[in-house]
Amino acid sequence: MREFVFALEYDPGTNPVADVLATHPDASVRSLSCHVSADSLWRVDLATGPEGALAELEAAYETADYFADCLVKDHCGAEVETQVLDRSSDALVVYTYWERTQVCTSVPHVALEHLGEGLLFETYREGRRYRWRIVLGGDAPIHEFFDALGEEVGECTGMEMLRLTELDPDRSGFDADREESLPEEQREALRAAVEHGYYETPRRIELDDLAKVLDVPRSTLSYRLRRAEAALAAAFVDGEESIETLAAAGTSGAL
Repeated sequence: MREFVFALEYDPGTNPVADVLATHPDASVRSLSCHVSADSLWRVDLATGPEGALAELEAAYETADYFADCLVKDHCGAEVETQVLDRSSDALVVYTYWERTQVCTSVPHVALEHLGEGLLFETYREGRRYRWRIVLGGDAPIHEFFDALGEEVGECTGMEMLRLTELDPDRSGFDADREESLPEEQREALRAAVEHGYYETPRRIELDDLAKVLDVPRSTLSYRLRRAEAALAAAFVDGEESIETLAAAGTSGAL
């Protein structure tokens, strides 16, 4: 088995979800499941971020001009179903299902046509960047698939091939590529909190004052610190990454 990782980069105005994520750098969307047949596609996604960003993401998913992963730029006439399965102040779980028309296509459908059945899909979205990981057989024609995908994507979306390797159980998936490494905004917030003594006992600065130093709303700073702390704690417990590696990953050019 091999894993193939690549990324799409949406231009402004070509994808409603990408447009929302581009305006909310603290928000991201990760697939929980993604399935395809010749005639349809259905998936469940977990979106995390500030409450306002999640509201905009929900609206983007529900717009009549957006169908999950459909690469057709104009309205393709597909039948689509969207349903929110779970919602909290900082998370949203969304189910989407659509049936293809004669003009519909998508990354999973192009993969199905060129790579065959039995594929596993994993996706992660942040900003305008949409990263795909496909687990597939060792003899699948990757370059044929990637060329065909480029023809479907067109000029409005950039494409980048990131990795094609043998599947390694000890190092696979987006976590191995630091997909959940700290975004720049969270690293800046965490660095400022340390430098100004927010984590000292007693504290040398309170959250309100630190927010003023960074010129961001208190709620935004609180959210960024909580997300950063959660990521660092998870990395420490799992033993997969050191705190230093996680904090620096955003500047290393990793996936």
